[in-house]
Amino acid sequence: MPVSPTTRLCCIFVFRQTKNNMGKSTEIKLVGQPVMGQLLNLIDKPAFSSLVKRLGADHYYKAFKSWDHLVTMLFGTLSRCDSMGEICEGMRGLRGKLNQLGLKKAPAKSSAGDGLRNRDSGFFEALYYQLVNQHSGFLSDSRDLGLTLKELFIVDSSTIRLFSDILKGVGRNPKNDGKKKGGLKVHMLIDAVQSVAKFVRITEAKMHDKNFLKDIQVPAFSMLVFDRAYNYYKQFALWTERNIFFVTRQKKNALYEVEETVSEQPVEKGKAGVSKEEIIKIVYKSKKEKKELKLRRISYQDDKNRLYTFITNNFTITAEEVALIYKKRWGIEILFKKMKQNFQLHYFYGENENAIRTQVWCTLIAQLLLTVLQNMAKVKKAFSMVATLVRIHLISMLDVYELLKSTKREWASPKPAEASLSLFT
Repeated sequence: MPVSPTTRLCCIFVFRQTKNNMGKSTEIKLVGQPVMGQLLNLIDKPAFSSLVKRLGADHYYKAFKSWDHLVTMLFGTLSRCDSMGEICEGMRGLRGKLNQLGLKKAPAKSSAGDGLRNRDSGFFEALYYQLVNQHSGFLSDSRDLGLTLKELFIVDSSTIRLFSDILKGVGRNPKNDGKKKGGLKVHMLIDAVQSVAKFVRITEAKMHDKNFLKDIQVPAFSMLVFDRAYNYYKQFALWTERNIFFVTRQKKNALYEVEETVSEQPVEKGKAGVSKEEIIKIVYKSKKEKKELKLRRISYQDDKNRLYTFITNNFTITAEEVALIYKKRWGIEILFKKMKQNFQLHYFYGENENAIRTQVWCTLIAQLLLTVLQNMAKVKKAFSMVATLVRIHLISMLDVYELLKSTKREWASPKPAEASLSLFT
C-alpha cells in the first residue's frame, strides 16, 4: 500500500522525537557551575561564617581568608597535588571559574604557605564536626548490623609516616639510615552504621593507643569494639560503672583467674563456632591499690581453623554475637584504606605540625563531602570511583549527580542516514 508524503513526514517526526526523548534520560547535563563548586555547595555558608567569627579564624589575615584557605586545600586534596606550588599554579589556570568557587583570584604561594603554617588547625577540626552534624541524615547506612545493639562504635588508629622529624616516630630505629622518621597517628571513633569518623584525635606516632580511650565520650549502654592494642583495665572498670560495654581481643600474656566455665565444646575443623566461654577475674592497679574486674572470656574458632580469644564486660549478649561484633571492626580499616588510597597523604604541603594537622583535617573534610555526595546521588559506584570521577572532572561544567548516575558510554548523536532524511528523498 503506497504511503503519502504527509504520512511519511509524520512518521519521521515521531521517530525523531521518540529517539530524542529516549536519549535525554541518559545524557550528562551541562550546568553553570564546575563540579568542585557543586561539592562546595554542601557546606552551609552562614554556618561557616558564624564559625569563622566565633573562632576568630580571619584575624590578622587581609587577603587569605578562611574560605580561600579551605577551597585551596580542598582543590589540592581532591586533585591530588604534591605541593603548595602545584596547587597555586593549578588554581591560577582556572581564571574565570574561580568566582564560582567563591574566590576573587588565585592565592599566591607565599600567602597560602603562611596561612597553612599559622592559621590554627583547630578551625578545620571544628568545621569537620560541624559538617558531620549538618549531614548526619545522609551518612546513615541502611544495612542491618545483625545485632540486638543499636549503638555500636569502632575504635582504631592509623600511622602516617613523615619525611622529617616534625612529630616523633614510633618503633625502633631502622638499621640502614640509623634514624626513624617522624610520623603522626590518627585515632578515630566511627559509628558502625556510618562511614565517617565521629571523633578524631591527631597525635604523635609514639603515643600509645590506649591513651585515646580516656577522651572517648559515648552514651550509656553503647558498645565499643577495638583490637588488643587498647587493653586498659582501669578504663574498662570505669566503663563498666557507667554501663558502657566493649569487645576486644585478649592479649596472649594476660594474667587472669577463671572463676567459672560456662560452656565448653569441641568445634569441628572447617566450621566456625564458640569452643569455650568462661567468667574470669583480672587484678589491676588503680592509685596504688589492687582492684578486681570481672569479665567474660570467649574462645572462638573461624571457618579457617583460626582461634580467637575475646573479652567483654557485657553478660547479656550471646557468645556468637561477641564474635560478630568484633568482625564489624573491619569497617574502620576500610575507612582508613579509603583515606590513604584516594587522597594525597604521601606528601605534605607544609613542614610544621600545624600545617600537617590542617592537611589531615582537610582530607577528612574532603572524604566526608564525597561520602555525602555518594549517598545523595544514591549510586552503587565504589567510593574510589566517585573520588576518581570528581578528580577528573573537578572543573568541568557537568551536573555531578548526572555524572555519577549516568551509565552511557558515548554522547548521543544522529546517524548519517537519519540526518539525511527529508521530505524529498
